[in-house]
Amino acid sequence: MEEIFKRISIRKYEEKAVEKEKIEKILRAAMAAPSAGNQQPWEFYVVTDKDKIKALSQCSPYSGCAAGAPAVLVPCYRTKGLMFPEFDKIDLAIATENALLEITSLGLGGVWLAVAPIEDRIEKVTDVLGTPETLVPFALVPFGYPAEDRPQQARFDETRVHYVD
Repeated sequence: MEEIFKRISIRKYEEKAVEKEKIEKILRAAMAAPSAGNQQPWEFYVVTDKDKIKALSQCSPYSGCAAGAPAVLVPCYRTKGLMFPEFDKIDLAIATENALLEITSLGLGGVWLAVAPIEDRIEKVTDVLGTPETLVPFALVPFGYPAEDRPQQARFDETRVHYVD
C-alpha cells in the first residue's frame, strides 16, 4: 500500500474546496477501521464553515495550521454503550489513520492534531462544535489540496526489531 510510504503531515493547503465525494470516501475509510468487539465508538464532524475552522485552529498550541484548511475532520468517541470502553481511543486512532491514508490516496493532504486526552483541548473543541457530553473530540484532522510537498522520511530502524525464534 503506497500511501503508507507517501503520507506526510500537510499543514498548508490550496484555497480549493474538497469535493463531497472525496469527503465521503474519507469517512468510509475511517469507518472501515477495526474496533474492539466491533463497538465502533466513532462519530465524525466534518467542518467546512470558515469561522468554525478558525475557532478550531485556536484549540491547541499546535492547531494554528487548521485555519488555512478548507475542511477539518473531527473524529469523536462515544462514552456510553461501549462493550470495551478502555479501547475507545485505540479504535479512534486506527480510524484516524485510515482517514489520513485515504486522504493521501485521493491526492489530498492532512495532518493529525491531537486533542484527547488533553482536557483543555477537549473542552475547547467541545465548545466550538457543541458536541454532547457523551461524545469526546479525539483529534483535529485539517485536510485539503496540499500547497506543500516533500518526501516522507525513512523511519525504519532495525535496532528496534527483536525476533523471537
